[in-house]
This record gives sequence, C-alpha cells and structure tokens, in this order.
Amino acid sequence: MLAALNLSKYPYFDMSEIVPEPDFAFKSYQSVKPIKAGNMLPEFTLQKENAKWQQFFNGAEIHGPVLLRQLLNKPLVISFYSNLWQSYGLDLLKQLNNLQHEIKASGGNLLIISAEKEKKLEKIAWDNSLSLSFYFDTEKEIAEKFRIYSEHDPIWNRFSGIDINVPLLATYVISPSGLITYDHIDMDFAESFPTKDIISAVQRSESSNNKIRNINEAVGR
Repeated sequence: MLAALNLSKYPYFDMSEIVPEPDFAFKSYQSVKPIKAGNMLPEFTLQKENAKWQQFFNGAEIHGPVLLRQLLNKPLVISFYSNLWQSYGLDLLKQLNNLQHEIKASGGNLLIISAEKEKKLEKIAWDNSLSLSFYFDTEKEIAEKFRIYSEHDPIWNRFSGIDINVPLLATYVISPSGLITYDHIDMDFAESFPTKDIISAVQRSESSNNKIRNINEAVGR
C-alpha cells in the first residue's frame, strides 16, 4: 500500500525525456587598455567617401575634396568623440575648436573621429560656431584599433549614466612617421583639458619632422 502511494506521488521519470541544453561559449573579460604615447600608430584606413566626412567652418557645413595626404603629412591631433557623452562630449569639441588655430600654427592638423553620424551634429556645430572636421567611425573599427572601445568591456562598466557602449573620450598626437607622441584619456573628467601639452607635442613632432625632411633633402642632393 505504501509502495503504491509512493508511485502515485513520484511518477516514473524516463531519462530519454531529458533535452540537453546547448553549450554556451565563455567569453573572457578583456579590459580596455588604450594605446599610449611611445606606441606606433595602429594600422587603419580613412576612406575618402564623402559620406564618411563632415566639415564645418564657423558653424556652417562646407564641402570639398578630402585631402588625406595633406592631413597625414603633418603632426595629427586625433580626438575621439561621441554625442552620447552629452555635456562632456560638447565640452571636448569646444576645447578643440578653441585650440585648432594654435594646432595649425604649430604645424599640425586636427581630426575628430565620431562614433555617430546624425543631424544633431549640424545643430551643435552651428550653435557653437565650430570649425572642425569629422570622420565617422560608426562601426567603431578605429576606436577598437586604439583600444578605447571594446565589446568585452562596455563603457557602462566604468561610467554611470551611459547605457550604450561608446568609445572613451581620448585625444592623441601622432607624428607623420606614425609615432604616438602624446595621449590624453579622460577617465574621470576631473582634470582640465591639457591644451599646453597637446600644443607642445605637436611642436615637438613638427620639429622632428622638419629634421627628417632636411636630412632626406640633403641625401637627395
């Protein structure tokens, strides 16, 4: 009688009814480790397609050919930007806009690499009279090369208030030979923007570039 009761309470279970669950691949955590000054520039391509570029002068959009050789044969200040950084991102653009004339006077060029392309940028440029050139890295390929963006270490792990993974706000100075001579990664927004350090890095890179150019010209003679 007891056996019958037990069978009624705990019905027979057929092992063949077990459905195996698929194995899930384990993804190891890979922390973002931005490249630093002293490293060589990682290989990446700036495409000439017009859709990849947007240029502004005093807030108005301008159109013209993209002269990559002229952009890359001088010290280049590259700054990574995303509108999702909101006021922090806007502050970065304002700082760079104020700095751009000094960068050019020191022999350098400036390029903003944006993680998004959207109409809002035109309004931002107009409202703040920006004279900046933007290249759109919507697939985050360049940001990944600089190791300031990773799918394995999303930005919300480091900063509250951001729920979409975007690149860190980062600024680099790169010599024409491809050497990174300066880096600034904004991790806590507590420091002032390093205007003097950026200009000094551009000037050093330009001085070194001139020496190399003079040596090449002398050898050529």
